Amino acid sequence: MKQRPGHTKTPAARTFGQKHGFLKANVKLARSLWGELSTTAHERLKALVLEYGFSIVAGDIQLLNSSWYVTHAGLLRLSSRRKCAGIRTSLLASVCERDANSWVFKAIVYKSHKSKGFSGYGDADPSNVSPSMHGAEMRIAETRAVNRALRKAYGIGLCSVEELDWSPKQHDPAPRNHTVPSNGNGHSNGQPRLRDQLCLLIRQYNLDPNLVKAYAAHFCGTETLKDASRDLVQSFVSHLAASAKEDLDGLLCKLQSFAPDPEVHP
Repeated sequence: MKQRPGHTKTPAARTFGQKHGFLKANVKLARSLWGELSTTAHERLKALVLEYGFSIVAGDIQLLNSSWYVTHAGLLRLSSRRKCAGIRTSLLASVCERDANSWVFKAIVYKSHKSKGFSGYGDADPSNVSPSMHGAEMRIAETRAVNRALRKAYGIGLCSVEELDWSPKQHDPAPRNHTVPSNGNGHSNGQPRLRDQLCLLIRQYNLDPNLVKAYAAHFCGTETLKDASRDLVQSFVSHLAASAKEDLDGLLCKLQSFAPDPEVHP
């Protein structure tokens, strides 16, 4: 039905348009990172974005060996959007082996205050974690338990990245220079480059790039953005994505505070 001149869009129409734009941005980024998507991967991505609000730029999901995986951060953000009442974890000491660095956790997710809870178990030992993560088995076991409980609670039919024995290598259709810049803005384990994530957010929300850079440096506590560590920049990207989605007007006001003072001429 055609709209009459001067007739404003309904909230439902605006929501549909926002979701469609969000989906297009995710598909575009997915293609830039992993090449042309198969029909199955494209349809799966569409369902994940529209049904759960997962975002590639925020690091919620990854495409590994042609299959989609959800991340711990993505599951936590989903639980926050769905107003999760709480998550309880406990170490199952009776089946743990401290000397062998073998740990088992149980997690219970409460979707509401009246929920009976959705439980999940996670285990980790040196044989089922990446060699680079040896020594962090206890933390990984707890993360896996939380992920499984969250996936059960919200009906996520994807395995999480953290539940893998180790992240499978990406199939890269085109040769690339694998040198990672010292500031950590290169690809890592199939993740979008931080620069790409920032650029997508700037385009998606029509932000001023110079103000975003100034805000990022302030957030990271460095003179310039390039001086910040990857972890700090990743934290800023996540913060910016959440701020833009939850309170765009507030974010725009915050960015304006980093605008240079106009020169005063006599």
